[in-house]
Amino acid sequence: MQWSLILLFLMAQCCFIDCQLYQFHYINQNKTWTEAQQYCRENHTDLATVTNMKDMKRLINISAGDQSEAWIGLFSKPEFNRTWFWSLPGVEFNERETNWNQGEPTDGGSENCGAMYQDLKWLDGLCQWPKYFLCYDETNKTHKYHLIQDKKTWQEAQSYCRENHTDLISGTKQLQDEEVKNLINSDFKHLYIGLFRDNWRWSDGSSFSFRHWNNNFNFPQSNSGQCAMTVFNDGGRWKNMSCAERKPFICYHDNVILIKENKTWKDALTYCRDHHDDLVTITNMDDQRWIQEKVKNASTPFVWLGLRFNCFKNIWFWVCKKISYQNSTSAGWMNNCNTSGAMQAGGEHRWFQRNDTEELNFICSKV
Repeated sequence: MQWSLILLFLMAQCCFIDCQLYQFHYINQNKTWTEAQQYCRENHTDLATVTNMKDMKRLINISAGDQSEAWIGLFSKPEFNRTWFWSLPGVEFNERETNWNQGEPTDGGSENCGAMYQDLKWLDGLCQWPKYFLCYDETNKTHKYHLIQDKKTWQEAQSYCRENHTDLISGTKQLQDEEVKNLINSDFKHLYIGLFRDNWRWSDGSSFSFRHWNNNFNFPQSNSGQCAMTVFNDGGRWKNMSCAERKPFICYHDNVILIKENKTWKDALTYCRDHHDDLVTITNMDDQRWIQEKVKNASTPFVWLGLRFNCFKNIWFWVCKKISYQNSTSAGWMNNCNTSGAMQAGGEHRWFQRNDTEELNFICSKV
């Protein structure tokens, strides 16, 4: 009973805190990309990793003065292998879950954008070919998928979907939806989907697939080292150039940390409060994506979160706030005492209730 009351008190004290899991910092100093990377790692966390359009708006808002360009943490080298990604943030490409047409992908050096035949089979092709395309809209509960019968290049199609819906249709789950099958007919030879490949990587080693290139960018592999910058007077769109150019840059500071020590939930809570701030709180899908990238490096199959069940009130709640976002294995969890919430380190990174006495890695928020 005493433990429950302590948690309820903490929940009341913290419920008005609005924390960002990472912060961007504009550095108005001209440096090469490598010098900027070193500066960010010494003074913050790393050069900016950009995960979605919300991040892009944050980057644009922190730009200063008449500077029009700034390095971000995306770079390419000739030795990097081209990798397939889905355009929609948070959807990971899985080699075991594909629907390539026979003989595809052809692996041509310039065929780096994905399309779909009317039989739902995939193919790769040139990104500059104008095609019809499919958009996904996560906010539309009636019609999530939209066939756009206006031929555009792949990048133009991506921009259209992000401006008018959510993104290009992405992932096998979406592509196999009955609504999608009903949209397709034999009149369409093939349609763009949110599949692309490139050899660009983030400085911090994360696998986020978000890209925001300008319309002059070409996907083929670079012949020399290239780095990305955001162009503020072009809506923040990115362009690539030699890493030796000297430009201002954007760092990010990570406000969460994975602790690769095995502790019970209560010991993990105590550790976070003694050394950092608290066990992490996740209240939206953007936070979920940021945290699941961290837990990929865990040494245990689950990772403790700041999610706790209170027997006295018969509720699940965050250490600092009542739960407002769920990613559990099912709609209703068994309300067992002495259980707390943990995220899968692999798979779909869903949340599970685990016994408090299990010893797991955990995620702390930092001040």
